[in-house]
Amino acid sequence: MQADGRNDDGPSQDAPPQVVILTGRAGAGRTSGLCALEDLGFRTVDTPPLALTHSIATELAETHGLRVAIGLDAQTVGYSEGAFEAVIDRLRNAFGRRLSVLFLDCDEEVLRRRYTETRRRHPLAPDESVEIGIARDRAAMASARDVADGLLDTSSMTLSDLKNALRSRFDPAGLAALATTITSFSYKRGAPMNADLVFDCRFLRNPHYEPNLRPKTGRSADVRAYIEDDPLYPAFFEQLTGLLELLLPAYQQEGKSYLGIAFGCTGGKHRSVALAETVGQHLRDKGWRIEITHREQRDDPSIDQRAVVSAETAEGAEGPATQVELG
Repeated sequence: MQADGRNDDGPSQDAPPQVVILTGRAGAGRTSGLCALEDLGFRTVDTPPLALTHSIATELAETHGLRVAIGLDAQTVGYSEGAFEAVIDRLRNAFGRRLSVLFLDCDEEVLRRRYTETRRRHPLAPDESVEIGIARDRAAMASARDVADGLLDTSSMTLSDLKNALRSRFDPAGLAALATTITSFSYKRGAPMNADLVFDCRFLRNPHYEPNLRPKTGRSADVRAYIEDDPLYPAFFEQLTGLLELLLPAYQQEGKSYLGIAFGCTGGKHRSVALAETVGQHLRDKGWRIEITHREQRDDPSIDQRAVVSAETAEGAEGPATQVELG
């Protein structure tokens, strides 16, 4: 285990994790996540008593040879920071690389809105305000967040996004290649929490100031041509793709199964979108498994939402966007 408490014996690239502990803050999507993992072939158990977690994992994974996903949070019977850490340490000693601990996090304003819109009480403050429950949950789950070996921010995710993210991490069919998600974003809303590599595109010429280009996005050929005409673009693109072609094999060899790359610009509409598309296609042409998402375009009514997420295949398409369920 590393000094920061994270396990450096993560899932290997040769086999999927056999035991997944799905934890996180109430409202961040644990219930939806367990359903998605069940669709991937996991036997799921939601919030069993903490003291039984090790025996459940052992019985299902070792005795019956099943892949098991167990949901744990601050409502779990017997939960405390020390008890949770002890259970995770015991599981890591027993399963090593076959264990993955994934923490689902979410922006607090989004959590508040999810509870308000569904008119549900927060489980940690059933007779008080949602804000009090969110604050209690944040304090209770701080240690669990620290000991997890993976973090997934669901703030801007639809249910389909969450399923795709979990499929990228835990789908056995995709383990031969590093699953990479490339996301465009606006710096006004901050970088995605689950991005491993973040690149700032704001130095490139901005189509926003061209009236005929402003309504369009970086998916448009003329917008991309305008950006690529920047004198700095050719060297930037060449060196950036060269860096990624160096890093992706190194990450895969190290055993990393998922990589998040993010491109940011001021509004998340032109430059970041164009770079996400062109870099993503370049890496696909090199044989990498790439999913491309454009975070800021989901809320824009002028944009065809069917074009917001472009994946290598249409396998993940699931119709209209659905919110991540509370849990």
